[in-house]
Amino acid sequence: MSTRLEREKSTVQIMLKLYCKDHHNSVGRLCPECQELSDYAMNRLTHCKFGESKPTCGKCTVHCYKPDMRKRIQEIMRYVGPRMIFAHPIIGLRHLWDGFKG
Repeated sequence: MSTRLEREKSTVQIMLKLYCKDHHNSVGRLCPECQELSDYAMNRLTHCKFGESKPTCGKCTVHCYKPDMRKRIQEIMRYVGPRMIFAHPIIGLRHLWDGFKG
């Protein structure tokens, strides 16, 4: 079974790919703008002070993203969130469950 942080990183990557494909017509890779956000998000997750007990970002008490990056990731999550259940149902449900747990 994958660790909590590995699942979170994977979920963010999938969300970014879906968003980038739909908004920037990218195929197979992220556009430079989305790649920058991906690199930033992976760095933040890697250095998360909560480690394996990290809640989902929406439930986190510490907002570690810079305001502009936070705004971008929120926009992506609002768009992709409802679509995850159809595009990646297991991952979408697992993310919902992780958010429900805390």
